[in-house]
Amino acid sequence: MGGGRGAALGRVPPVSGRASRSRLRQNGAMGTRIVAVAPDALPAAVLERLGEIVVAAYDAVGALEGDDDYVPELRDVARRVREAVVFAALDEAGGAPLGCATYVPGPENAWAEHLREGEASIRMLAVDPSAQGRGIGTALVEACLARAHADGRRAVFLHSLAVMTGAQRIYERFGFRRVPDRDWVFPDFVLMGFVLELS
Repeated sequence: MGGGRGAALGRVPPVSGRASRSRLRQNGAMGTRIVAVAPDALPAAVLERLGEIVVAAYDAVGALEGDDDYVPELRDVARRVREAVVFAALDEAGGAPLGCATYVPGPENAWAEHLREGEASIRMLAVDPSAQGRGIGTALVEACLARAHADGRRAVFLHSLAVMTGAQRIYERFGFRRVPDRDWVFPDFVLMGFVLELS
């Protein structure tokens, strides 16, 4: 690993407005560090564990039924670290991974799906099922939104499955709204579109 831990892991900058650090405390995410993971910053075993968490979180809500082909993509956090921006939630005390989210900076990125000019995206938001309800998902979304603000994006767009009601409650609290005309319709399921205007 090149450099010290502080050099390798980017701390999330403070956010002003309604998504503040005090909000994180109220949501119970204190005791958790949210970090932007630089390539080679975390051991391969930690990235593998994050991949397992993503798969477990999707499986826990029934989001993988009939879609086993998606599992390797969900599991490959190391690739997302190289090609996009991954925010990881780590236990403050022992450093154990608790969840992650992928921030897609714009439509030109390899992980972009149906993004328009000036938009960023959040993909593969996942929290270990045993750690859910502690505000970790909220903190991960907040980190992605802070990055989108810093990048000067005008909006954040994402897709979500109907079964992902917990994540959708988080999105709604931040002000995301449904945009059915941007749904991605497949024969067996629909990826529901949500957008948050930032400017």
